[in-house]
Amino acid sequence: MKVGIITLGCDKNTVDSERYLAQLSDYSAEYTSDLADAEVIIVNTCGFIDAAKKESIDAMVEAARFKTDGRCQAVVAVGCMIERHKQELIDVLPEVDLFLGSSEMQRLVPELTERGLLGEADEELHPGVRLYTGDLPHVRYMKISEGCDHGCAFCAIPLMRGKHRSFALDEVVHEAQLLELQGAREINLVAQDLAHYGRDRRDGNNLPELLDALVAETSIPWIRMLYLYSAGITDRLLEVVAQENRVLPYLDMPIQHGSDVVLARMRRPERKRTIRERVAKFRDAVPDVAIRTTCIVGFPGETEEQFDELLEFLEEIQFERVGAFTYSPQEGTRAAQYADDVHEAVKRERLERLTELQRSITGERYESRVGRTAPAIVDRTNTENGTSQARLPWQADDIDGVTQIDLALPPGTIAEVAVEEVVDDYDFQASVIRVAVPTGIPEPRRVSRELPISQVTIGSYGR
Repeated sequence: MKVGIITLGCDKNTVDSERYLAQLSDYSAEYTSDLADAEVIIVNTCGFIDAAKKESIDAMVEAARFKTDGRCQAVVAVGCMIERHKQELIDVLPEVDLFLGSSEMQRLVPELTERGLLGEADEELHPGVRLYTGDLPHVRYMKISEGCDHGCAFCAIPLMRGKHRSFALDEVVHEAQLLELQGAREINLVAQDLAHYGRDRRDGNNLPELLDALVAETSIPWIRMLYLYSAGITDRLLEVVAQENRVLPYLDMPIQHGSDVVLARMRRPERKRTIRERVAKFRDAVPDVAIRTTCIVGFPGETEEQFDELLEFLEEIQFERVGAFTYSPQEGTRAAQYADDVHEAVKRERLERLTELQRSITGERYESRVGRTAPAIVDRTNTENGTSQARLPWQADDIDGVTQIDLALPPGTIAEVAVEEVVDDYDFQASVIRVAVPTGIPEPRRVSRELPISQVTIGSYGR
């Protein structure tokens, strides 16, 4: 059986999709990137905001067309949106054959087997093994926990993913070792809140201890952290980031707003004063740190004055990058009970103003890095003109722009470069000084933990 997959939403969904494909491949399934050739198409949905829900529905409808225009025998919709809206979707999308929420993924193999679409299991898998389908095998994402205990008024993630559950440190290290053997040169740690890692297990292993273990027991040169609440970024964590050059000086720290009134209505734990103090603390502890944040505009009750307060706060703090989106009410959340009283046209106008302001701030912040030397990881090579597309430590994959360098190097190479100029506010131009880490799958290193072989189900790894 050939299986295709459409992954929507966040990088945590990317990790899930890789696990689903690995599990199916153990039952004689073969991945194909050509949906017209797929006998089963899986749509891994996102239900975070209305735009993501619409994209998910469109993807399900498009996948179903391959039942007449291709070889598709079954369309399977999985993930967050299904967890929240399964019955509604069953009623309106009869062309989808199977709906499985995030908490039901242990049923995927049995359901497809019952339909005669899977063969017998032919081998056992390492826990956490994943089937990569992208075009940057040296850049991988690794989920270290599932769910969320925060009570933000606008967010339905706890309703879709449940309470916070940290994966065991040994399991995470094992998975990182497997990714390294597959050629990973950069791993991006992802979770709903990385800073909560380990608190529920109470075994003394929190995020700093996990980073120490990853540094000690892998040779992966770049380890990046994505999405941490500022309240959980401890002195010990900052010490690890400051002292260990393989843990990148990069923090993705969502603030969501810059008005205390709006932050209180959002049920966020931070206020302007605490955000200001923590950013100053981070920059003092890690002088080279790049801080990215996220903001919501048009939250219920947001006045023009409160939005202006957000803009003023962004000008004051000077984050390197800001991701922003307009508010949309999500059923079951506290904010859904509020009147959605900011007109959509006003939301869009505010989003444009914020984006334009941040573009200039990013350009200024990036200009301050010109003239310096820094490591860069090569993502793509242009052999025709002898250049490469790379990223600096301050640029996360797919969201923070790129760096063009003047030498054609294989993807996965890490080079020391001289940063020469900022291009279009978001990108850099740099020249290669020397190759620091050549490409190629690294030799396995001696580790203190063995990699056990055991049969696991899709639902057993963190769900």
